[in-house]
Amino acid sequence: MSIEFVGMIFPRQWSETRGVRSPDFDLAFIREHARAHEHAGFDRVLIASGPGSADSLQIAAYAAAHTERLGFMIAHRPALSAPTVAARAFATLDHTTGGGRIRLHAITGITAEPQEGDTLLDKTERYRRTDEYLEIVRRIWTAEEPFDFEGRYFNLKGAFSPVKPLQQPHIPISFGGSSDIAYQIAVKHADLYALWGEPLEGVAEQIGKLKAAASAAGVAAPRVSLSVRLILGATEELAWQRAEQILAQIRANPQFAAGSPWQKRLKGTGSERLLAAAARGDRHDRALWMPTASAVGAYGDTTALVGTPETVAQALLDYVDLGVTTFLNRGYDPYYDTIDYGRWIIPAVREAAARRKQHL
Repeated sequence: MSIEFVGMIFPRQWSETRGVRSPDFDLAFIREHARAHEHAGFDRVLIASGPGSADSLQIAAYAAAHTERLGFMIAHRPALSAPTVAARAFATLDHTTGGGRIRLHAITGITAEPQEGDTLLDKTERYRRTDEYLEIVRRIWTAEEPFDFEGRYFNLKGAFSPVKPLQQPHIPISFGGSSDIAYQIAVKHADLYALWGEPLEGVAEQIGKLKAAASAAGVAAPRVSLSVRLILGATEELAWQRAEQILAQIRANPQFAAGSPWQKRLKGTGSERLLAAAARGDRHDRALWMPTASAVGAYGDTTALVGTPETVAQALLDYVDLGVTTFLNRGYDPYYDTIDYGRWIIPAVREAAARRKQHL
């Protein structure tokens, strides 16, 4: 299998450097950004989900109607809707997007979302609820007869759906998280596990924990995805000049000012790991840069690899050597960075990884 690349699309133009630049639903931008990913050689795009955000399945359906082969990694918060309803919705979309182009990306979240009707606060309990939820979703996708389910969080009688996914045996599931309970639940349901861009030592540590959890469960470990931003320049000097400019723009954005809601957000294990690495130094390994994470409170995939295309490609290959098979890369100038990644990064990394595999 070649190295997989995942981009990201939003319902409108937005970045940490310049904030919102278009209406809530910029349909032209969604179309063109999705097409740019397809033309650049990305395998799929992530569509985020959060409180008050646009429905991720609807955005995927719209983007799929304007592309031909691009896949969609659809963020989904378990338990905000009934698992039977979600299973049917994803199975339907698997057909209507054509060719089985979707993936369910399960996001348990670091806390309850009472505005969405979710009041379960305990983190371990939240992951256990996700476990039950994904078990039900997978059974709905595969069961040939109605079944009952009696769990701690869900109780179903005669659950069944004649609407089955196009992808067999079921729609692929990916999983995010950095805590021990996350690894334990992920290995039961997911074929891909998503990590954020930490130093190599930290990524190796997490892959080791994931493999240990899989071994304890007697299953194969999921493949590993790494989410990291890319800042490119024609020379090293120009790349770092651009990085400093991006950092200055982020710091000037009121959305991320000290005391802002974004800075005050509750930090999950993944965010705490990024901030701890940032506290140890701005630069790590070949090209990893941490200040962009610190500037936004490490809310997600906020670290960056900085350098020429050659340097950044080599830095990505360093993670391939650890066992990473998938990269989620998005830029601070989303549309044009997508094009640049397709020109300079995606083919170079895939070709180098293929050469390495031939020599093994």
